[in-house]
Amino acid sequence: MYEATTNVPVNEVTRAAAADTATLSPRFYTTDFEAMDRMSVDRIREQWDELMDEFKSDPNKNHFRRTEKFDGDWSDLPNREQFIDFLVSSITAEFSGCLLYAETKKRVKSQDLKDLFGYMSRDEGRHAGFINSTLRDLDMGVDLSFLTREKSYTFFQPKFIFYATYLSEKIGYARYITIFRQLEQHPELRFHPIFEWFEEWCNDEFRHGEAFACLMHANPELLQGRNKLWIRFFLLAVFATMYIRDHLRHEFYEQMGMDPAEFGMEVFRKTSKISEQVFPLTIDLENPRFRKTLDKMVRLTVAMEEAQKEGGLFGGLRKRVLALRNGLAFLQLYVIPVKPNDPPEDFRLEPAW
Repeated sequence: MYEATTNVPVNEVTRAAAADTATLSPRFYTTDFEAMDRMSVDRIREQWDELMDEFKSDPNKNHFRRTEKFDGDWSDLPNREQFIDFLVSSITAEFSGCLLYAETKKRVKSQDLKDLFGYMSRDEGRHAGFINSTLRDLDMGVDLSFLTREKSYTFFQPKFIFYATYLSEKIGYARYITIFRQLEQHPELRFHPIFEWFEEWCNDEFRHGEAFACLMHANPELLQGRNKLWIRFFLLAVFATMYIRDHLRHEFYEQMGMDPAEFGMEVFRKTSKISEQVFPLTIDLENPRFRKTLDKMVRLTVAMEEAQKEGGLFGGLRKRVLALRNGLAFLQLYVIPVKPNDPPEDFRLEPAW
């Protein structure tokens, strides 16, 4: 688990992680716990009990342990700043899940949900702690207790939590396994040992996604009617956020021999294929307007950052105009026709890459 308090000073990295000024920054969430508690898993009891047995066995209980590979001088890491940005973004997302899951376990009465969210909080706490140990090696440790106190929380209805967190866990799996396979094939490009831990790590993410797939299959009203519009929104929002964020740190991916655009599309393909287990639609990734619009949003976001650095009245006005254009670009993404999907009754999956 994460440390409730730390001796790490509140440095600029911690303050940046706590800030909510950046649209692309990972956020902390809360929800209607009473509404969540009214949900039942009886429709998929067999799959649920099988999954709980997997969580209880704790496959990675001995995985997140540092070795002598982490010892050494990391002051001359290539693209150090972007590597730190990647780690800080990752720890914020992992710790966000840890807190949400822990609070859910505390607030619900259903033993099924208490068990699930307790297991997932355990996993996310390990992930956050493991990342933080690497950040401390770089003299950039994040004070997690400061984040708990200072970062604002966004309220989402339970169904929005399910859509967003399911996608976050599954796209996290797709990202980690794609990076791991690339560096497995090209070990000379692995500039830090943390990447060697990604395979088992991403299997935790995959299992967490399976849990939310179970919850949605058990409550099929979450996948019907107007909710399809929300599913479409969250798919596109998660994809666009990842694509833009990764282009802003493109040197980090290029250092590992990957083009951020191709990396993004590969991750989207994996995530879309996985999401067929539960969602009634998928995004048409091969529509040329999809990639073209994402690239447009990258350019607009870069221009927004430049306007923010410029500051002043003109810079602020320019940033607002660019933000409006970015919103319109997202609307262009949203109106691209999607592909209908009929999720299978036997919906449990195993990692396939």
